[in-house]
Amino acid sequence: MVADKSSENALRDYELVQQAVGGDQRAYASLMEFYKGSLYQLMLKRVGDATVAEDLTLETLGKAFRSLNSYSPDFAFSTWLFRIATNHCTDFLRKQKNDPCLRETVSPLQSPPELADSNPDPEEQFIREQRYRLMRETVARLKPHYRKLIQMRYFDELSYEEIATQLNLPLGSIKAQLFRSKELLFLILKNTKDI
Repeated sequence: MVADKSSENALRDYELVQQAVGGDQRAYASLMEFYKGSLYQLMLKRVGDATVAEDLTLETLGKAFRSLNSYSPDFAFSTWLFRIATNHCTDFLRKQKNDPCLRETVSPLQSPPELADSNPDPEEQFIREQRYRLMRETVARLKPHYRKLIQMRYFDELSYEEIATQLNLPLGSIKAQLFRSKELLFLILKNTKDI
C-alpha cells in the first residue's frame, strides 16, 4: 500500500513538473505547497533558526524551480528536491562557519564585541539613500501585482500570513508569487547592469 501511495505521488510530481516546465504557475505553486513543509522541517533541524530555515526553504525551491529542465524522472522528484536542499543547507552552514560576519553567536569564552556608533556617517547615509532610491525605481518597473507584493513584504514589512489575509489568497500562492517577484527584480537588476 505504501508503494502505491509513493508511486501516486511520483506520478503526480512528474505531471506537475512537466506542467511547470511548460510555464504553468499553478504547477509551481502546487509543488511548493506539497514540499515546503517538509523542506522547512529539514532546514530548521539543521540550522535551528526559524527565519533562516524559511529563507533557505524558499531559496531551495527557487533553485529547484530554475533547474526543473535538468530533473530526470529516473529518480523521485522528492529525492531530487531534497538533495538540492541538503546541498544548499550544507553550503550555507559552510559559508556561515567561514565568514565571521555571518556568525550570530558569541562564544561564552569571548567577551561581547564593543558596539560601534550606530549612526551612519554622511557617506554611508548617501549610499543608503542611493540604494533605497534604486530599489524603489526597480520595483516600480514590475507589473502592478508583483510590485504590490514586494511593497507589502519588504517596504511595509508584512508577514506572508498578513499578505495572504489582506489579498485573500492561499499562503502557498503568496510565497510562490513573491518568489517570482524576486526573480523578476533580479532579472531587471541584471539587465540594468548589462547596459
